[in-house]
Amino acid sequence: MKFLELVLQNFGPYIGRQTIDLSPKDDGELAPIVLFGGMNGGGKTTLMDAIRLALYGHRAQCSTRGNLSYGDFLTQCVNRRTPAGETTRLELLFEHIIDDRPVKYRIVRTWTANPKDGKDSLGIIDREWPDPALAETWDEYIENLLPLGISNLFLFDGEQVKELAELDAPPPLVTSAIQSLLGLELAERLAVDLEILVNRKRKELADAAEREALEEIEQRLERCQQEFDALDAELKAKTKELDRAMRLERDATETFRAEGGKIAGERSRLEEKLDEQRREVEQQRDRLREWVSGTLPLLMVRPLLEAAQRQGEAERQFKIDRLLRSTLLERDARLLEQLELLKFPKTKLAKIQAFLQQETPQLDKDMELWLDLDDRQRERLHRILEGLETCQTEAEAVRERLRQLQEKVDRTEQQIAVAAPPEEYNRLFDNMNLAKEERQRLEVAVEVTRRQRQQCEDKLLKTRRELKNYGEEHIDRHNVDRIIQMSKRVQGTLTQFRHQLTLRKLNKLEIEVTECFRYLLHKSNLVHRVVVDAEDFTLSLFDRTGQSVPKHRLSAGEKQLLAIAFLWGLARVSERQLPVAIDTPLGRLDSSHRQNLIERYFPAASQQVILLSTDTEIREAEVQQLRDRDAIAREYLLEYNPKKEQTIVKPGYFW
Repeated sequence: MKFLELVLQNFGPYIGRQTIDLSPKDDGELAPIVLFGGMNGGGKTTLMDAIRLALYGHRAQCSTRGNLSYGDFLTQCVNRRTPAGETTRLELLFEHIIDDRPVKYRIVRTWTANPKDGKDSLGIIDREWPDPALAETWDEYIENLLPLGISNLFLFDGEQVKELAELDAPPPLVTSAIQSLLGLELAERLAVDLEILVNRKRKELADAAEREALEEIEQRLERCQQEFDALDAELKAKTKELDRAMRLERDATETFRAEGGKIAGERSRLEEKLDEQRREVEQQRDRLREWVSGTLPLLMVRPLLEAAQRQGEAERQFKIDRLLRSTLLERDARLLEQLELLKFPKTKLAKIQAFLQQETPQLDKDMELWLDLDDRQRERLHRILEGLETCQTEAEAVRERLRQLQEKVDRTEQQIAVAAPPEEYNRLFDNMNLAKEERQRLEVAVEVTRRQRQQCEDKLLKTRRELKNYGEEHIDRHNVDRIIQMSKRVQGTLTQFRHQLTLRKLNKLEIEVTECFRYLLHKSNLVHRVVVDAEDFTLSLFDRTGQSVPKHRLSAGEKQLLAIAFLWGLARVSERQLPVAIDTPLGRLDSSHRQNLIERYFPAASQQVILLSTDTEIREAEVQQLRDRDAIAREYLLEYNPKKEQTIVKPGYFW
């Protein structure tokens, strides 16, 4: 079976008529993948619901139906901007093999808002001709192609895989699919039919009083069965609502944290921290102002001050030399005067005078006294220059400290900016609490309904035993009939048959799941064998030595690969060539496990694989890898316009 074309008209966010080619390519080498890209809320899940709705109609297990009646659900699916007079329409063209020849059928479902009698109009086109007879028996016919009971093994989403990975036992939808796949439902249905036959025969053999008593017990049994079926359906619906509520609570919690809720809860602490940091910044700025108001600005003219110091020293030395020369000259003059008075010979006196002139220091006559600093001024200038070195070091330390403090202030301000404002914080907090309360309410409701169903089941079993005992005491004792006796033997045989059938099917399933898991995991030494429990279908893992491998030893990604291997193994055991459609295919897998699915699962899961992905799942590298392997037949982008609340299907992908 292959899906060839899907037509959406005014369905969900898809306004107008939009036609999508779903056919894979088989030009010698199979390209099975049809890839859809779309952001969350853009219509990916709606496409999956459209396929389910087209195939199964009122029996379809759609994601947004909940407890709605079929008519209300159809009304909900109508695009709110649908022009007056236009209908909502779904068409699904598919191909399957009959007598080794491909045959095409087109399913057409149409309806309007608030449909008459709460139903849609179904048409089946066989080889381009309407087939009303097939439309009348479509529910029975589709069960031969893709039974509803096993559809969840082929049409599933990432949340289903995640739930299957986290739970110890498969959820009810998967359990019912397994029972249908293994043929266990047929054995149970045969047992129920046989019980009905026995009761009918007993009624034929009973007299009027006994027949009346039998009918009264049967009526009670029927009422108990109806009550049990209603409670069972209610429990499944509430369990589904609980799963949805748990997802909503998780999303609300993640939104609360992502949008600053956690930081907003610490807003007052952050603001106090910011005030303290700002006070410390101001203290450092005051210290810097003290330096600026002192000698720090003189650093700008430090070379001039050093030149002034040198000039002052030179002028001081010049003054000392000038004073010394003047003193020596006066002394020499007095000496020469005394020598003249002593009648010293003039020749010798001239030599002495020449000697004294030679020994007397000479002065730089060009030296000008620009500064003419006294000792106190020179000392002050010296102290200023010495202090500038210390001042510069300390000022740079204050400036560095100020820079570090300012960075802390900026980071704290950014944290406060990221935090939601009080009103937004209250809204996020209220949403999270409402989701939590709804989840708690549904948990209580599920538990109450589960207990009611258990009580009803006990009552049902008691009534069945009463009916059986009554027949044995009042009828079988007096009217030993061959049919009744043989039926008892057949019931025992059916029990054995169901047990043997389960073991045989499960043995094949275990082989397939083990092979798929080892193939996907790419760790041949971790798990050697997967065993499926015959009662509740839980999985047990064993290594090569036969030792049990606890499931908690697997990483979250390995658990999801195990869940996918379980679904893949079930699909292979069904021996049906059916398309596989996966919404949110990679979920929360890490890069290595994503790579395993890209390389090993998607190209080999089926002859047709429909993937509905966001831009954070199958990213540019992964899609290019699939293109390089020629595994992609078609690519589509679901472009959602939030203002118009509509989605347009366009060729191509995000990259």
